Amino acid sequence: MIGLIAGVEPHRSNAAVMESCGKRRSCDSWRAASGGAGDGNTGIMDETVLFLVFRSINWEPRLICLAACVSRRLRAVARRVLFRELCVARAPRMAAALTAGGAAPAGRLGGGWHALAKLLFFCCGCAAATRFFAPVERPAKGHFVAESRFSKTSGRSFLPRRCWGDLLYVSDTCEHAASTGGGEDLGAYRGVFRGFVRSRTRAWLIGKRAELEVRTRCPYCGARVWSMTAAGLVPRSASRRLGAHHGSLEYFVCVHGHLHGYCWLAHLSSSSSSSGDHYSSSSSSSSSGEDDKLQEEEEGDEGRVQF
Repeated sequence: MIGLIAGVEPHRSNAAVMESCGKRRSCDSWRAASGGAGDGNTGIMDETVLFLVFRSINWEPRLICLAACVSRRLRAVARRVLFRELCVARAPRMAAALTAGGAAPAGRLGGGWHALAKLLFFCCGCAAATRFFAPVERPAKGHFVAESRFSKTSGRSFLPRRCWGDLLYVSDTCEHAASTGGGEDLGAYRGVFRGFVRSRTRAWLIGKRAELEVRTRCPYCGARVWSMTAAGLVPRSASRRLGAHHGSLEYFVCVHGHLHGYCWLAHLSSSSSSSGDHYSSSSSSSSSGEDDKLQEEEEGDEGRVQF
């Protein structure tokens, strides 16, 4: 890379030269698409150089965060370019779905790409009790996650029937041990809507004049949030999907469409764990059939991200 920056190319095989030319064309096309924004800077501040450096390390999230802390200019480059490329590289199908159909005009997401990148790789935990969630004796701190799976079929379980036209990705539950004495662990989960401004969920919240929370903020973009529990938009399918008792969960959606929430996860009994059965809070045949249908639909709709 040093040789490329200095304009000196050592002796290489024809295959290596062709590969380098391909990478240069890719870089040139990216630079043209971004309007040549890096022309005003030189050296490490050149956006093209930063693009090449972080692409070579597969868009390592923690290093991008460290770079964004160096200066205001690097933070601006990270928010405009690096976090977007991180999301596209690590979760390409999910990023494509979230930006399809004009949901992200001019490539801009609600809350910014940096907020989506944080949502992909960071579990917000649960630091304090909320209006509808039991107090946490031992707060669960936020942390980076080694791997996450986001599913739009899981997201559909969090939407009432009137809002099934919306596209919502929700992660698997991140379990945190909690000393409540009830044999339950704290589960934290997160998600994101596509085009939340035009969603049925937002239209219903606005139409019913649901109030924004006073104390709670979105842990990913800092915007104000609605409590879906207070708005009466928590379906029973959400409890079944999480493996939690109905009424022992709460989740919020911010004005940019980021979702975060908590629940109490019931442990498997010894007999259930020995037989290999999964916990389910409902045994009715109708809900079982619906879950089977959702399981069939879920194949191929997942987005996995990992360090």
